[in-house]
Amino acid sequence: MAAAVHLPTTASRPTATSPHLGDDELTAEDLLVATGQGDESAFAALYDRVSPQVLGVTLRVLRDRSLAEEVTQEVLVEVWRKSDRFDPSRGSASGWITTLAHRRAVDRVRSEQAGRDRDDRVSRRDEPRAFDAVADEVQIRLDHWQVRQALSTLTDRQREAVELAYFAGHTYRDVARVLDIPEGTAKSRLRDGLLRLRHALDELV
Repeated sequence: MAAAVHLPTTASRPTATSPHLGDDELTAEDLLVATGQGDESAFAALYDRVSPQVLGVTLRVLRDRSLAEEVTQEVLVEVWRKSDRFDPSRGSASGWITTLAHRRAVDRVRSEQAGRDRDDRVSRRDEPRAFDAVADEVQIRLDHWQVRQALSTLTDRQREAVELAYFAGHTYRDVARVLDIPEGTAKSRLRDGLLRLRHALDELV
């Protein structure tokens, strides 16, 4: 793992450790405290010791190895930058680092989801809601009082679908989801409802 994830030059992983820090008898707490004092050799030893654990935490949260490795790198940079804040009297180095890893992984999940939600909103906003020329004609006349009268000529299911699409601004996919029906059924109800609505409007004029 240590070879697969490399820290940026702002907090680069040292390639060698000093003799007194190369001893396996040093605890993670010792290494983290020394790192907080600016000892790069301590950080190199700490990096090798905790990076597999950090990757394990991020991978459990993100469930995507490439993202987990990216976030692991970010966590190790954060460990380097914030190591002077670690207080061994308040907990273990492992717990402190694991908390950083979990928080950053959760933040990435939220960020990824927010991005997907934003893309979905843009996609739905840009999706054409006119199923045929009839839809355009009806939408132009939606504000007219005759539309309300014409709606009464539709079946309950047709009226429900049309109102969701043209009064509430939903796409046919939204209509299908709200009514819990297949998308094809939603399209059919809207198409038939619009045709019937146009006919009713023509008779009212």
